[in-house]
Amino acid sequence: MAQSAADRNRDDDVPTGKKLDDLYRLIDGIEVAMFTTRRPDGHLVSRAMQTQARRSGTDLWFVADWYSDKLDELLLDPHVNLAYYKDRTREWVSVSGTAIVSRDRDLIRGLYKEDWKIWFPDEGRNGRDGGANDDRIALILVEAHSVTYSKQNRPAPLVLFEIAKAFVTKTPPKVADIRELDEREIRSAPTSEENSQAR
Repeated sequence: MAQSAADRNRDDDVPTGKKLDDLYRLIDGIEVAMFTTRRPDGHLVSRAMQTQARRSGTDLWFVADWYSDKLDELLLDPHVNLAYYKDRTREWVSVSGTAIVSRDRDLIRGLYKEDWKIWFPDEGRNGRDGGANDDRIALILVEAHSVTYSKQNRPAPLVLFEIAKAFVTKTPPKVADIRELDEREIRSAPTSEENSQAR
């Protein structure tokens, strides 16, 4: 049986630590994810959201408006998918996980950035000034359960050669490294505290 393109590009013989390091570099370099939730009618909806921080291993933080539809959707079904894509290199990341919504002011103050005021403009009343104590600000923590990503580490001429060779040989090209992380591997990731102690 002919080898599929996905199988040809699968890169399973990589230590977990290397997989995690490459994943972190990808997410940190892309920043914006398409954040997918399920609406009350059962249909999926995605929206662009900037990753605010990656704290413990692969757990990711996002900021949201407490009064937005997405938080209602997360109350009905906390399962989410995050999709990251880097157009220049065609690298991508897909994170499946569970979202937890928090209004913990200490957490919000710890992650707060001045540019959040763009999304939470000053209303001139009730402390709604876009600051860290603004009651509209909520955090979404996505606890990753599984991750699949494609890492590109080949120069463009080699990728073009692989594509041309595939056309002639009628076999799928080897143009990227597709890797997967399961929940066990994800949970083995060091926490942010462990990372800072190692530095």
